[in-house]
Amino acid sequence: MEEMNMFCYQCEQTAKGEGCTKVGVCGKDPEVAALQDLLVYALKGLALYAQEGRKVGVTDAQTNAFTAEGLFSILTNVDFDPQRFEGLIRRAVTLREALKGKVRTAGGKTDFAEAPATFQPAATLAGLVEQGKKVGLKSDPDENKDIQSLKHLLQFGMEGVAAYAYHARILGQEDDAVYAFLQEGLAATLRKDLGLGDWVALVLKCGEINLRTMELLDAGNTGTYGHPVPTSVPLGAKKGKAILVSGHDLKDLAELLRQTEGKGIFVYTHGEMLPAHGYPELKKYPHFYGHYGTAWQNQAKEFAAFPGAILMTTNCLQKPAQVYRDNLFTSGPVGWPGITHIADGNFAPVIEKALALPGFAADTSGKSVMVGFARNTVLGVADKIIEAVKGKAIRHFFLVGGCDGAKPGRNYYTEFVEKTPSDTVVLTLACGKFRFFDKELGAIGGIPRLLDVGQCNDAYSAVQIAVALAKAFNVGVNDLPLSLVLSWYEQKAVAILLTLLHLGIKNIRLGPSLPAFITPNVLDVLVKNFAIKPISTVDADLKAILG
Repeated sequence: MEEMNMFCYQCEQTAKGEGCTKVGVCGKDPEVAALQDLLVYALKGLALYAQEGRKVGVTDAQTNAFTAEGLFSILTNVDFDPQRFEGLIRRAVTLREALKGKVRTAGGKTDFAEAPATFQPAATLAGLVEQGKKVGLKSDPDENKDIQSLKHLLQFGMEGVAAYAYHARILGQEDDAVYAFLQEGLAATLRKDLGLGDWVALVLKCGEINLRTMELLDAGNTGTYGHPVPTSVPLGAKKGKAILVSGHDLKDLAELLRQTEGKGIFVYTHGEMLPAHGYPELKKYPHFYGHYGTAWQNQAKEFAAFPGAILMTTNCLQKPAQVYRDNLFTSGPVGWPGITHIADGNFAPVIEKALALPGFAADTSGKSVMVGFARNTVLGVADKIIEAVKGKAIRHFFLVGGCDGAKPGRNYYTEFVEKTPSDTVVLTLACGKFRFFDKELGAIGGIPRLLDVGQCNDAYSAVQIAVALAKAFNVGVNDLPLSLVLSWYEQKAVAILLTLLHLGIKNIRLGPSLPAFITPNVLDVLVKNFAIKPISTVDADLKAILG
């Protein structure tokens, strides 16, 4: 069999719906793919000692934080910089050896037979790439395909958990149970004695841990910046200097807002940063103006047209076009070759670039959109919602959320929202909403028919809303007049889906296509236990849901 240049199928847009083998649809090259695979391999060795350490009372904070950061860096469209991966791989081994000594001193086991426990990185970057080629997702051709499918489902889910854990930690919110599970899961992928049932249980436990992780991040965001409140966000621009912020990291945005005070620069959001306008401690800045562009499907075009410096915080960055990469900055775990990285929270280079560029020549006006309908806001009018349901003014709720992407087929979600009947309410979250976020659906008894719950991690808010309504109606969540219609693209969406399955939520419609890493047998398990189903046509799905 001819050796593949690479193999990756962790996102929805993977080539031919099967897997990228020459170069990633996202722009990831075989060199980076191999280094990412090698980092996962190194993290598995580190996880063996971390798991053993807990048995003998040894818990290492650096190891915990690094485990989350390392897994986060592998997320789709986060880090494509070979030099940064070389550093992460070497650090994983350094931390492993230090932890090994502590575990040995405490009387724990250190003579692991698994190869990642003793892996030594090559001396050169080219050597690391060669090592990485041998430890990829498909490196064991004899592995049971259904077991392999569940292992990969677990790994990708853990990458999503790690992203949320990273964001929570920098806001002071941690739970050792999250790190313990990430290490348990990594170590488990080296085991040969687990059956299909064991892997299903681990996958569902990943969903349970992700719920806790999203709770931590919610506590970090709301504890630091207040609970979101309904806020109208202009989609136009103000004359003057400008900085565009995309991604998910509220802490970086807050720090940038603080550092740009009084400098004559307007700060705009892009993509998943839109919900930031609803947080009281962020919206208080008068130069925090509005939202520019949508998200994935037009990202490169929008960035190229933006007349100011661009700060990309965290992930969801398409391959930067040369036309705008000189004005691009990254922060957090994000890394791209040749692009300036802000590692220390000092955004002076971004500010200097914005002041040097022309900015917007004139005010431009456009639509405005509402944000800020997180759980506190929605549950604050729960009595009105319950009354509207009982009075049949609201017939049904739809949660239409998830990721956006550039592949055709995602217009389904736009059409779905447009065709929802006038006596239904649409809750939405994550960047999938940019397919329909500016639609004017009206209101029911003063309650907007389109409610933006927030970022992808605000699935926690959506879950709390559903649980509270189920309690109010004295029924189970699956008995509510609520349907979930989800789009997925990358690993955070995988983690959220596992959380919903952990909670026992059934009849989820998932699209625009099902994950390539799910085998027919694993899909059969999901269908039988959770009635999960692919989207079909809008008319057929609405008819099936509403009758």
